[in-house]
Amino acid sequence: MNRWAFKVLWRNLIVFKKTWLTNMTFYFIEPLLYLSAMGLGLGAFIGEINGTSYVQFIAPGIIASSAMWAAASESTYGSFVKMHYQKIYHAMVAAPLSIEEVVAGEILYAAFKAVIYGSIILLVITAFGLVASPWALLTPLVLVLAGFVFALLGMIWTGLVPNIDTFSFFFTLVVTPMFLFSGVFFPIDNLPGFVQIAAWFLPLFHVVVLLRSLVFGEIGLYLLTHVGILILTIVILFPFPQRLMRKRLGI
Repeated sequence: MNRWAFKVLWRNLIVFKKTWLTNMTFYFIEPLLYLSAMGLGLGAFIGEINGTSYVQFIAPGIIASSAMWAAASESTYGSFVKMHYQKIYHAMVAAPLSIEEVVAGEILYAAFKAVIYGSIILLVITAFGLVASPWALLTPLVLVLAGFVFALLGMIWTGLVPNIDTFSFFFTLVVTPMFLFSGVFFPIDNLPGFVQIAAWFLPLFHVVVLLRSLVFGEIGLYLLTHVGILILTIVILFPFPQRLMRKRLGI
């Protein structure tokens, strides 16, 4: 990660400046629909979970899932279109940039979108009175970790798939199970033991735990375990997208 990677980020931000309204509207409306339908609709039948209303319970999970979808979408469909159809990656590596710097810049951009979209949802739930603690101000820091994790996963998949249609496997087999079994909509405590164990291998689970703790003000040293797992995931995954992209582009 060097200044040339940030140059790639800057190039993407210039493009984003022209399309931000269209992009943000989509990622802004969908979480609100989940929050309204699941929180206000289904929540009327469920009552309280751990002493909080259902809509308040799922609100931090909506922040986490919004960040996940933003980073995953940008690092898969967004990156593949730039690489395969627009040949932007080829143009960049023809200039004084390495493929490692291009991929690092793309990961930075996907993480940036995760932070922006997640922070917007935080502002919305704050306006609805669903944030109980000033610790929620640390939410963007967690979103940075989430953005990097899901951007890396997406870029790895982008380096492997033969065509754009294959991304449906990534979202069906990887992203959607995380969305459903990471504690966004219900506590995983009542699920079978093997599901609870499996949840610890899902990055979104750790993001949800961290954000829910910050929003509710339930702070403890145990949170460092979840932070450590996310950082370790980033360190382990980081080399793979560069290697796969270098092989894919034949550089």
